[in-house]
This record gives sequence, structure tokens and C-alpha cells, in this order.
Amino acid sequence: MKKILLTLTLCLLAQWGVAQAPKWVEKAKRAVFSVVTYDREDKILNTGNGFFVTEDGIALSDYSLFKGAQRAVVINSEGVQMPVEAVMGADDMYDVVKFRVGISGKKVPALTLATASPSVNTEVCLLPYSTQKDRSYTAGKVKEAAKIAEKYFYYTLDMHLKDKMVSCPVMTADGQVFGLAQKSSGQDTATVCYAIDANFAMAQNVSALSYGDMALKGIGIKKALPDTEEQALVFLYMASSQLAPEKYMEVLNDFISLYPNSADGYLRRASQQLYLSVDEASMDKVAADMDKALEVAQKKDDAYFNRAKMIYNYQLGKPEKVYKDWTLDKALEEIRKAIAIEELPVYVQQEGDILFAKQDYPAAYASYDKVNKSNLASAATFFSAAKTKEMMQAPAEEVLALMDSCMVRFTEPYTEAAAPYLLERAQARMNAGQARSAMLDYDAYFKAVNGNVNDLFYYYREQAALKAKQYQRALDDLAKAIELNPKDLTYRAELAVVNIRVGRNEDALNVLKAALEVDPKYAEAYRLMGIAQIQMKQKSEACASFAKAKELGDTNVDALIEKHCK
Repeated sequence: MKKILLTLTLCLLAQWGVAQAPKWVEKAKRAVFSVVTYDREDKILNTGNGFFVTEDGIALSDYSLFKGAQRAVVINSEGVQMPVEAVMGADDMYDVVKFRVGISGKKVPALTLATASPSVNTEVCLLPYSTQKDRSYTAGKVKEAAKIAEKYFYYTLDMHLKDKMVSCPVMTADGQVFGLAQKSSGQDTATVCYAIDANFAMAQNVSALSYGDMALKGIGIKKALPDTEEQALVFLYMASSQLAPEKYMEVLNDFISLYPNSADGYLRRASQQLYLSVDEASMDKVAADMDKALEVAQKKDDAYFNRAKMIYNYQLGKPEKVYKDWTLDKALEEIRKAIAIEELPVYVQQEGDILFAKQDYPAAYASYDKVNKSNLASAATFFSAAKTKEMMQAPAEEVLALMDSCMVRFTEPYTEAAAPYLLERAQARMNAGQARSAMLDYDAYFKAVNGNVNDLFYYYREQAALKAKQYQRALDDLAKAIELNPKDLTYRAELAVVNIRVGRNEDALNVLKAALEVDPKYAEAYRLMGIAQIQMKQKSEACASFAKAKELGDTNVDALIEKHCK
């Protein structure tokens, strides 16, 4: 009898509890959902909870659930699955993530964020995920509210929390959500749990530099774009070097969807399409985006400039089949449209580059000369002019003068930025008969790159040292070149030549014998051996060496045979 009464009492209490539940609970629980995340092999990674905070699909959950995930779906109270489209912000310290769910244009039930934080001892309730149409919830009170991040709170609640309730919403008595339930870290898990401020979770966002955020990097799901076009463009730039091409294309599509009147979006997508293009149909998409960019661009000259640059770069790739009218002439036509609107130095520089590619060197030089008289003048622009003069076969002094103007743009001690230009000026100085000055540039280059040079560097510097009659330096540099690349017989032959020039004929013979050990059919080695032997008054040995060189096909030895062996 007592057992029957006890059961009846519990039933009455349960009915009383449901009856006392606020009417808003049933509707609010529809905003709570289950989350399933998947790994790289598309296997289930984690399951948990979350809830909608806007009718257009913005939702909150715990970061731990999403860490390492490559995709995720939510399952609402009616059992309908919806994909997680993008992560909008995350904080791994407080274990929160904000994301957007694909809802196919339909509105979803969403909770209202609390406008004020509940005070200590305020009655609150937690709504679990459920597919049942009931008003069950867990009641409790705020025990503590500790301030975080200046204006948000971390709550301690007098409430029992089951594992399956993590990241469910914690509500005020009037039905506003103020927190996300979190795992209890203490021992008293039966009566105490915790919640992070929902407004703190909502404050998480994606900024221009978010691709450096380790919390966001830990999630493989696509990231949402920042809130402003300017920041979104920086975000695109950062994403371009960190995402796979297909993933980056998705981000570009999102940008264009969000900012349909931004020429930058179409130009960037055109560039990416060009990189991925495999046939004429894909090239048609590139052209369509370029046309759309021109249509929406506020600065038409900038659009023409980008069109010219894209066609020019396409031509530099030397395609097997030219796409429609995408020739250098077309690129030149586009850049001149930009110049007609505003003659910016950067446009004129592009014009020069296109003319250089067309091998119209006088016209290219005229463009570069204009740039070098503008505020865009730089080491690179003077270098372009110098190379053009070189292609025009101008006097070596004119080329060198331009390279001097190039190097003036740098200050000593030189850094790696100046290193390529130092090598070019060294060669220009060699062409102008200034071997000693060339050596100074080679030495400066060596310091600029902290001695990280290859065998070719030592060979080129040896050539300068030889012309400057600094024979010991020439010998030392050739020894280093051979040490770095012992199979290149040119270096050994050159070392023998320098030794012969300074009268070290025995040393020359030893070098050449070592070369023949690498390649017994190296004809030039026999010819040089003969020259050393002539210097040593060993005529018969020299003639034998010359004969072997001729046998191996060295035509340069004929004059030596005629002179010494007849």
C-alpha cells in the first residue's frame, strides 16, 4: 500500500513539474539541436549539442565538438539534418564556437539572447536536446558570476548537468538565453555545473587575419568571411596561400555572393579559374568573370589594368593553344585603355612589360624610362630598363649606368633583397671591362646571402678574378666550385687554364688527369695537357696529347698540331 502511495505521489509531482514549466519552454526547445562532426575520412568524430540564436541559421556550440572536424551536420528537434556551412568564430580557451547552418532559405526557431546578465540566486533553467514535444527541463540557480573579457560572465550554477547536456542553452525565467552549459571540472558534479556567457560566444568572429588564429585553424570546416568588404579582401589574400585551390574557390564564391558589386571578387575568381582551367569551357568562365569585373568596377582603368595583366600572364605561360583573342596584342590594347583613362606609372610599367614580351624593345624602353622618371621608380624598374637596353645591344656603359641607378635604391650593408641585382650589376661591370668592380659586387653578394652560394657563383667570380689578374683568388674559387660540383669538368678545365697561365704546369697536369678519371673521353683535357707539356718542353708528350684530343673530336687542336707537331 505504501509503495502504491509513493508511486502515486511521484506521478503527481511529475505532473505538477510539467504543469509549472513556462509555456515558452516547448517553443524554445525547438531551437536546440544535436550536432554530429566528421573527420577527414568522413567518419563520425564527435556528437553533441547546440542551438540557434538567429532565424537565418546562426548557432552556438562548444569548440571541443568541432576541433579537427572537416564537416558537420545538425539534427533539429524534428529529426531533420542540415549542414554546417561555415564557422563564424571560435575560442578554444572558453570552448565556444559560432557557426552558420545551411537552412535553404527557411527560417528556423531561434532563442533570444539575454539583454542583461542574471544575478546570483536568480532562478534559471537548462533546455536539453529532445525530439519529444514536452516541456521537460532542468531547473537551478546562479551560484556565482565571474567577469571575463571585461563585459562578459562565466557562471557557476546550482544545477545537475548530464554529459549529453553540454552546450545546451541556459535560460532566464522569461525565456532568454544567457549561457551555454559546459562540462563540470570539479568533483561536485551532482549539484554544480558551469556556463559560458552566450553573448561572449556571439562576440566571436572572423577578422582579416583570422587565418593565423590557431583555434580556427583547428577546424577544417570553411570559415565565414569578415563583416566588411575591406577585411574580407584581406581575408581572401591570406586564404589564397593556405587553402587548397578547390576550397579557396568556395571562399571566392562566398565573397561574390556577399559582395556582388565588388570587382575584386570577380578578378580574383577569374585568376583562380585561370589557374585551374583545363579547357575552353573553363576559360569561358575566366572571361565571363573579367567582363563582370569591368561591368561593376567603379574604377574602369583598374579593371582594364587587371585584364591586361591576366592576359599577359596567360601568354607568359606559353599555352599550347591560345584562347580566342588572348594575345599580347590584346593585353596591350587593354592596358592602353587603362592609360587613356589615367596614366598611372604602374600601368605604364605593365605596358613596358607587354612590349618587352613582344620584343619591341625600343617601345618597351620608352615606357620604362617614363616610369623611372616617376614616383614609382625602383630597383626593379631600373633593372627592367637595363635588360631592355641589353636586348637592344646598347653600349655596355649605358646598361651599367642603369644598373648603377638600380643599386642606388639600396643601402649598405646589402640584404638579400639587393642580392639578385648585385649579380646583374657584376655581369654588367664585366661587360664594360670593369673586372675589379665586378669582384666587389660578387663579394657584396656573398655577404648579402650569408655565404649561401652554389658552384656557379664561384665560377662567375673566378672569371672576374681572372680578368682582374687576381690569380690566387681565381684558383681558390675554382677549387670551391669543384668541391661543390666535382662532376662538372668545365671547372677542372678552367682550373688547369689558370694554373698554366701562372706557370704551374705540373699542377695543371694533375688537375687534368683527375678530370680524365671522371671522363676518359674528355677531349679538352688532352688538348690542355698538351699545352702544359709544351710549356714544360715535353714536345713528344704534347704531340701525343694533341693527337688524342683530335682522335676524340676536338677541332680546336688542329692549329696546335700544325704549330708544334709538324
